[in-house]
Amino acid sequence: MFTPSSNRDPLEGRFDHLDRSGQTIATLSRKPVWLVFAMVLVTAAIAWWLLLSMAGAVAGFEGSARPLGPGMALIARFLPIDSSSFAARIADLCLSADSGALLSGGGEIGVYLALVVMWTAMAAAMMLPTAAPMIRTYAEIADTAAARGDAVVHPLVLAAGYLFVWSLAAIVFAFVQMLVASFAGTGTTRPVEGVVAGVILLGAGVYQFTPLKQACLSKCRNPFTTLFARWQSSTTGVFRLGMEQGLWCLGCCWAMMLIMLAVGSMNVVWMAALTLFTFVEKTGTGRVTSRLGGAIVGLWGVALIWSAVN
Repeated sequence: MFTPSSNRDPLEGRFDHLDRSGQTIATLSRKPVWLVFAMVLVTAAIAWWLLLSMAGAVAGFEGSARPLGPGMALIARFLPIDSSSFAARIADLCLSADSGALLSGGGEIGVYLALVVMWTAMAAAMMLPTAAPMIRTYAEIADTAAARGDAVVHPLVLAAGYLFVWSLAAIVFAFVQMLVASFAGTGTTRPVEGVVAGVILLGAGVYQFTPLKQACLSKCRNPFTTLFARWQSSTTGVFRLGMEQGLWCLGCCWAMMLIMLAVGSMNVVWMAALTLFTFVEKTGTGRVTSRLGGAIVGLWGVALIWSAVN
């Protein structure tokens, strides 16, 4: 259960007989929301490390980071490379589809599962940080409810529901990636080019201007209305709340996620850029950020299509 910060503490926050590290841990334990944020941060960090390791493995296999997409050559020297790691085995499976020879002997199913792992890690790395305001809002409402003596559920359950939706989306994204790569005649880890890339970028840019995008973004920016109006006191209910917020977030960000197909699905430079853009978009106000991003991406797509047909 979630412990309210307003509960009376018989020690009044004093832990005089503990050393400094013990006092820090004891103080943090009185504020569970910080533990939630810490776990979210750790999960996102692990996901980023997995993605960086996969990118490093691909760069090692290919002999260069350039096949990973624009910008990756700039950070190639900093990528961790360990050919025996789990990340390297996943990257090896992804590359097996690129080369046409199944290096790891996993077949198409193995390649697909490797892509699902990659997209799941990508979703955790890119979307969990942007979910921090939602988790904070839930924690504040739960704290108020707990102070009244109401039963509340730990914020981690909400975060789990949110991430569950993105895990399901990763299954779809991996399938789409294999279809696009097959249609475009490129490897799954390499960025698609020409008209295909242009259509993806143009579609993502146009979506930024649609009413559906704005409706989903509004829900992402104001989680209080959903969380308060549909408040739940059971574990399954809170998990469903997390799923609902995850669906709004998916509706807001799915098109931007597909940009990764045009810049390279293991391009961590663009992952970081899109994560920053998504965070700014979700925490901001108005439509300037969304429309500016949509215009830039859309014009980029038009330029790629124009150059491919002329």
